[in-house]
Amino acid sequence: MRILRSIPELALIPGPVFLAIGVFDGVHLGHQAVISTAARDAEAAGGTAVVVTFDPHPAKVLRPEQSKRLLTATEHKIALIRELGVSHLLVLKFDREFAATPAEEFVRQLAEAARPLREICVGQEWSFGKNRSGNLALLKELGAKLGFNVVGVEPVSAAGAVVSSTAIRRAIEAGDFATAKQMLGREYTILGTVKSGSQLGRSIGFPTANLSAHNEQFPPDGVYAAEARLDGKSLRGVINLGVRPTVTSGSPVRVLELHLFDFDRDIYGSDIEVRFLHFLRPEQKFENLDALRAQIARDAESARGMAP
Repeated sequence: MRILRSIPELALIPGPVFLAIGVFDGVHLGHQAVISTAARDAEAAGGTAVVVTFDPHPAKVLRPEQSKRLLTATEHKIALIRELGVSHLLVLKFDREFAATPAEEFVRQLAEAARPLREICVGQEWSFGKNRSGNLALLKELGAKLGFNVVGVEPVSAAGAVVSSTAIRRAIEAGDFATAKQMLGREYTILGTVKSGSQLGRSIGFPTANLSAHNEQFPPDGVYAAEARLDGKSLRGVINLGVRPTVTSGSPVRVLELHLFDFDRDIYGSDIEVRFLHFLRPEQKFENLDALRAQIARDAESARGMAP
């Protein structure tokens, strides 16, 4: 997949160009419908489909104090879009300057760069531009003036509700992975980067990878049987998600720790994608490290015997 970082680079793409535009947090079934529509129309016309998204999530710039946790960090989102078979992705830097761009100007820049722009495909409720003044109606008005078609994709339903990033976040927060899976069209996973920790796990015989997640939505605290993907390989293990009450003093910090079975490599700085397979137990405070070690051993034994 070819990744572009600026609108003028659209001039390098063989036309006609078909754009699927959106934030696409989670790349859920609704997002996939927008992307697949643009891809199908491009193929029928002998053109090129380009997915257009933004980094970081606009809410992180416009409403940082109110912004929700995400379903996918940018690198995770890019990987998921790549898995859809997309050939071209335009990732636009979203900052205060970009946010101040009038909706009409943003569309004109796209139309001038693409050679030619044949179609823009968005979700029906998508809004864009300064003060979110752009919508489907404005896109159609500009399309008539500038010579491109506009497709507004209707919402997709799953699990008895309209699919949305908000609904999926709520399901994950409640530990309802089944609903999240139905809406995502895949298992919910978190992409984390391994960072240095306290080395406590290694000292008690269960080394852990301390994952620095990129603001993704966590499920409820507790211990989970887990599956991890590292360097293209699938590994099994146990996740502890929470504040580590047995060993933490002072202000608690929520952490995600992963113990991988039969694994002993230095993977600091590596990205690991983790999936929560089964909830084993709530997080709890133990009397001492020996009691903690014994419980981790029982957790690992339980997780090893569970089907993925």
